[in-house]
Amino acid sequence: MPSDSSSNAKMQQLRTVRKKLLALHKALLDSEKGIYEQFYGRIQTTGEYFRLVTSHDWFSWLRPISQFIVQMDDVLHAKEPIAPETIDQLLQQAEQLMQPDAEGTSLNKRYLHAIQRDPNIALMHADFTRQFASQ
Repeated sequence: MPSDSSSNAKMQQLRTVRKKLLALHKALLDSEKGIYEQFYGRIQTTGEYFRLVTSHDWFSWLRPISQFIVQMDDVLHAKEPIAPETIDQLLQQAEQLMQPDAEGTSLNKRYLHAIQRDPNIALMHADFTRQFASQ
């Protein structure tokens, strides 16, 4: 049975990964918004932007990240103790989800393209992946 300090360390790592993933997700959304506006014109309101992010094909590749962040939030805010294996699985999923790959899923391909076109996203990706180097 893992110690409480081990479980606490895993929860802290999950919090850190979530924080970095959330910042990366926001940067990806901002980047995609800029490109979207070059093609379709300025997004006029926050409501219109929210509708586009949640329903337009342009932003669909980012939805798995949004859904995964919600999964992480559910674990982080659970009232019951969370098994260390569940945390390990989430950390593994986070690492696998954010893999830039020209041959992968739509998310993998578009993420690679975002990294290549935006140095800020490239730096954030490097920082995000460092979270998994010590595992």
